[in-house]
Amino acid sequence: MRPDLEPQLFDPALRARLSETADVAPVIVSDAAAPVAATLLNEAEVLLTGWGAPCIDEAVLAAAPRLRAVVHAAGSVRGIVTPACWERGIAVSTAAAANARPVAEYTLAMILLIGKQALEIRERYRTERRSYFWQLEYPDAGNYGRTVGIVGASRTGRELIRLLAPHDIRVLVYDPYLTAEDAGDLGVARVDLDELCAGSDIVTVHAPELPSTRDLINRDQLALMRDGTTLINTARGSLVNTAALLDELGTGRINAVLDVTEPDVLPADSPLFTLPNVVLTPHIAGSIGTELRRLGASAVAEIGRYARGEAFAFPLLHAEIDRTA
Repeated sequence: MRPDLEPQLFDPALRARLSETADVAPVIVSDAAAPVAATLLNEAEVLLTGWGAPCIDEAVLAAAPRLRAVVHAAGSVRGIVTPACWERGIAVSTAAAANARPVAEYTLAMILLIGKQALEIRERYRTERRSYFWQLEYPDAGNYGRTVGIVGASRTGRELIRLLAPHDIRVLVYDPYLTAEDAGDLGVARVDLDELCAGSDIVTVHAPELPSTRDLINRDQLALMRDGTTLINTARGSLVNTAALLDELGTGRINAVLDVTEPDVLPADSPLFTLPNVVLTPHIAGSIGTELRRLGASAVAEIGRYARGEAFAFPLLHAEIDRTA
């Protein structure tokens, strides 16, 4: 992983727990081709990885004859775990479930603020600096009876469903892999994507980035959204067609909360920076600051399970790789 990431993932107590379980290499490796990596890989039974980890390809596996498992202290393992790992029978664990929680929390916070029309009222109050009988000025504000459409019953989507449960909010879900039985267990209505876009006050995207999900929300889906609908994207920028979104946002007809965009770093002259109906944040919905410790704790617990001969609590199976982030 990135060397500067390790102290953020593991406080002294977590580091001590890890050292009680495993012989931990004294060097953080971010380049598998570096000379120091050769000796460490030759001895390693488990790789503890994080953001900035090198790809574990055939060359790395050839240098790591004892390797049996990869424990990823982050979410997606795409770009790290390769087909060669599955062919070798490497067990893989991911902290995606731990990372889903802050994303769902960020999304819940935005949903509640948007439903309350708090951001719009804040701007008006700051500009006009006078009081109104706000209940009459904004008769449609509030979250009671609001409809939220969730695109993707992923780990984050399901965590968001759990967090929405106390809030008297109707939840629609689109996911081609969600069964009617699963939807019933979750207490949500299973609908197709067009119905979700047309029937939701807020549409929030939590599907994985796959070839099949590129431009999942395109011009047609955006046109179906009612005036005043808010689109939230905390998944990946590629899931929403940027040109179509800019056109709709430019009319002022819909709103957006975007934590991810395409490209990831927008050009400085992007209208998304200045449009009044856009809340733009730089990919912070996932773990940040103290939340990184949750990822570290998840990874340390998984290594403890491995050391005791137990199954991982959060395994990533080869059969799931084509439909997970």
